[in-house]
Amino acid sequence: MSPSEDITRIYLNIRGCARQIVSRYPSPDFYIDHPEANALSRHCFDFDPVVRDLRRWVMGELRNDLGHGLDHAVKVSLDAGALICIECRRAGFSEAYLRNRIRVVQCAGLLHDIRRMEADHAAAGACFARKVLAPYALCPDEIGDICQAIQDHEAFQDRVPVNTAEGRLVSNCLYDADKFRWGPDNFADTVWKMVIAAQIPLSRFIEKYPKGMERISRVKETFRSRTGRIYGPRFIDLGLAIGNDLYRVIQEEFAHMTGCP
Repeated sequence: MSPSEDITRIYLNIRGCARQIVSRYPSPDFYIDHPEANALSRHCFDFDPVVRDLRRWVMGELRNDLGHGLDHAVKVSLDAGALICIECRRAGFSEAYLRNRIRVVQCAGLLHDIRRMEADHAAAGACFARKVLAPYALCPDEIGDICQAIQDHEAFQDRVPVNTAEGRLVSNCLYDADKFRWGPDNFADTVWKMVIAAQIPLSRFIEKYPKGMERISRVKETFRSRTGRIYGPRFIDLGLAIGNDLYRVIQEEFAHMTGCP
């Protein structure tokens, strides 16, 4: 077995342990407390003609991209749609406006990592998204909201100014849905795609693990929408609990494979 195959095998085994741990934890409260918003977001994602056509295009473009491929984009789009539904209903907006905002934020979700492999992927993705969206049935303001949200979706970086309240809502909901993924999803899926693709030695992964957990914890303070500030920290706390359980398993069952104590 080659070194690459050996690293992959070890991480797939750790991923199996991680998924078992994830299965023992409850589903995040966001999905339990807001079934109607999540169902409407799913319906719009499946049947809105603009979102459906864009999704077909994205399916041919997004690869794994270090754990930020199509599966990630779909989850972010669905959660962003639910978030904006909750926010719009709380504000008393019309059903037509609400559905329009779901369309806009789901387009942003599908495209937010379209240039993931580039150095400044948020800015590069915003620029590329504007070209991609030109032929779609979206007005200039809607395309502007999508592109600004994409440019503003990174954690721990200076915020990108968003010109309108409508645009800020799209940006906030996209950001929050993207950072929901730092919870259980990170340990069920994302981190393993990243380390396998990069062929990170297990010794280095274990060494960096505590700092990675600290970074995950820091994102709790960054959620932006009213709903995101309620549920985002709960996603992160679930992820941290899962990550702590997994770290104990890694130390007990896998650390010896690196020569680590």
